[in-house]
Amino acid sequence: MVDWIVTTLRDHPELAIFLTLGIGYWLGNLKFGKFSLGAVTGVLLAGILIGQLDIEISSQVKSVFFIMFLFAVGYGVGPQFVRGIAADGLPQALFAVVISVLCLLCAYIAVRVAGYDIGFGAGLYAGATTISASIGLATDAINGLGKSADEAKTLLGQIPVAYAITYLFGTVGTGMILSILGPRLLRVDLAEECARYEKEMSGGMPSGSGASAWHQIEMRAFRLSEGSAVVGKRVSEAEQSYSAGRIFIEGVRRDGKLIEFDDNELLQAGDVVAVSGRRESIIQIEASATEVEDRELLDVPAEKVDVVVTRKTCAGKTIMELAGESFSRGVYLSKITRGATSVDIPILPKTVIDRGDILTLIGTRKHTDAVVAALGYADRATDATDMIWVGLAIVLGGLVGAVTIPVAGVPITLSTSGGALIAGIVLGWLRGVHPTFGRVPSGALWMMNSVGLNVFIAVVGIASGPSFIAGVQEVGFGIFFWGIFVTAVPMLLAPLIGKYLFKFDPAINLGCCGGARTSTASVAMVGDVAKSSIPMLGYTVPYAVSNTLLTLWGLVIVLLLS
Repeated sequence: MVDWIVTTLRDHPELAIFLTLGIGYWLGNLKFGKFSLGAVTGVLLAGILIGQLDIEISSQVKSVFFIMFLFAVGYGVGPQFVRGIAADGLPQALFAVVISVLCLLCAYIAVRVAGYDIGFGAGLYAGATTISASIGLATDAINGLGKSADEAKTLLGQIPVAYAITYLFGTVGTGMILSILGPRLLRVDLAEECARYEKEMSGGMPSGSGASAWHQIEMRAFRLSEGSAVVGKRVSEAEQSYSAGRIFIEGVRRDGKLIEFDDNELLQAGDVVAVSGRRESIIQIEASATEVEDRELLDVPAEKVDVVVTRKTCAGKTIMELAGESFSRGVYLSKITRGATSVDIPILPKTVIDRGDILTLIGTRKHTDAVVAALGYADRATDATDMIWVGLAIVLGGLVGAVTIPVAGVPITLSTSGGALIAGIVLGWLRGVHPTFGRVPSGALWMMNSVGLNVFIAVVGIASGPSFIAGVQEVGFGIFFWGIFVTAVPMLLAPLIGKYLFKFDPAINLGCCGGARTSTASVAMVGDVAKSSIPMLGYTVPYAVSNTLLTLWGLVIVLLLS
């Protein structure tokens, strides 16, 4: 039975890939306290194990999936990348460039001092910075060096060895440095700084009101008595007369009939009105009106919709400013999602809304349609991917990336993979500005991102399996300590660079650092220490810029070492 399974896997290598994915994702999900290996490391280890069976897989398989993955990376970070380069996120974008260059420089120094070969150097860089995507560009660069087939195979086999050894501390060490040493380096109490920042962002409102004012809504019906303070007022005036928070009149029954009304409608004694708002605000109405049961009046169609912000006139404004606009009437904000990693941004009155942000809104369809028209477009659920634009973008990006320019005898090229990354950035940005084409639903984007990368890693692991043990023996365990150097030095310097050179607020400084190292887990650990999600406000722009540069450095470090 065992011999038959081995023979079948050799004859049908596609089965070996799926076996590697299944085992790898399972290994990656295993928890060791709060730590897990992650899917990429799990798949690599599974691939190395299954690779001991000496299974041959066409290199074209990994090329196809890697291009798909890099396009998805670019597509996801496109809006934040462009905003960071061209708009108010420029300081954070420049910070990401500085930290990315520092990561490359540390890796180059480590490889030169230790005397490692090119393949080990590329793997050391990828593992210590946890940039799995750089392996693909390093692979393309090695294949373009003009080495013999045997030399190239040896160098490519070195990459996963160094990567596997250095990745562990690259993941855990980044989080530990930023969450434990980061506040000490900044000489601040992170929890206090975040509380102070949140208070400032609340615009003088009571602590916690920034979030509660925008969600947790109710709808109740009240009969207006003769002495009610709102009788004789217009609907818009009545809505503004309650200071506790935003309330809206959603329906009016007069003389037993539901009537059509607008903001200028005068309220009369005896009217029954349907009012929406948070509970604390609605309670105020009970002093001047009597609550009644009116199911027909309260039966107002409502929906929860994700709105992608694309309008220039709205981007850059605070939540408080947008709440004062006429189009926001009757709509409540429950969530803000930003960036390729879909991080949740704190909902505070002075939180600035950026282009490409996804706002989860609750309200009647009439009101949500108005706010969608003003902000951008509704990201309503759909399964369809616009493969026309996806396919053409990858081809055009690949053609640009395939152009080779000799410099001092060294062929310099982005490669087709790097071109696909740039194409993804451009299409993602264009999609955010003109949401009529190029749609890639979140499920499809996850498939391209996660499965695309892990199929590539699975093939790398399977191909390097037979030589992995020999590679470990060749390089020795000392590369683990060089990995610590490459991981730790940039992260120890980053908070200080952010503090003294870029003057970042202490509350978001460590979020910027985590974004510049593309480490979502580290920012989550910082958030645990801060007891706040405020650090996430500094994460997205550095992440978008660094995710692009750190990936491209996989090609650059090979060229530098060659």
